[in-house]
Amino acid sequence: MPLYVRRGASKLWRKICGEVTVEIPLLAESWKYLLGGVVFQYIHGLAARGVHYLHRPGPILQDIGFLLIPELGREKGSISEALFASVFCSFALWTFHPFIFQNKKIYTVLIWCRVLAYLVASQVLRIVTFYSTQLPGPNYHCREGSELATLPPPKSVLEVVFLNFPRGILYGCGDLIFSSHMIFTLVFVNTYQKHGTKRFIKQFAWLLAVVQSLLIIASRKHYTVDIVVAWYTVNLVVFCIDRKLPGRNAR
Repeated sequence: MPLYVRRGASKLWRKICGEVTVEIPLLAESWKYLLGGVVFQYIHGLAARGVHYLHRPGPILQDIGFLLIPELGREKGSISEALFASVFCSFALWTFHPFIFQNKKIYTVLIWCRVLAYLVASQVLRIVTFYSTQLPGPNYHCREGSELATLPPPKSVLEVVFLNFPRGILYGCGDLIFSSHMIFTLVFVNTYQKHGTKRFIKQFAWLLAVVQSLLIIASRKHYTVDIVVAWYTVNLVVFCIDRKLPGRNAR
């Protein structure tokens, strides 16, 4: 192995070890918040699964987004999922960049505590909203005539507990107002807007959020109202939490 490679590897290892020694005390202080946020993701999944039992398919509601944005079709519906996966993975990798790079420092543990706080607050509002009124789903598997549009009573407790994974996750209906994908996307974009360092990435991230919104509507996975409500609700949640709990996420 060349000398410069060994030196680079040694330097990287020291950087990772040094960052671990900083993050471990923070993790020891904050693990309960992180665990609570992760557990709530499962609770949110249970709630979304539960509302599927209440869903009743019907005619697709009149929607200005459906009138203005051409339908992608069932075959191209995965485009919005691919973009969402890219945003999710890119953000997750960015939160761990202090372990490798020497630019502006953030505390990975504290960033994820803040992100989970945004997510939980937004998801609580989402659960209350989609249980208040169930709309007929516009997605292909939620329409009249689809066997997935309605669910029979669960055959066992395990079917509910395990969310009928992965089928129950991929083919849910009824959890419409407001979009869960946009909750995650807007939380990630807002977090990078506050703690990121690259201006062009911040601008590009907001552009991706807009594109994600249009693709979700074009895929007929949500009504336009689900996207609009997500935009102002999530941004207000982020604003309120940051104002009430300023915290310390960066060095």
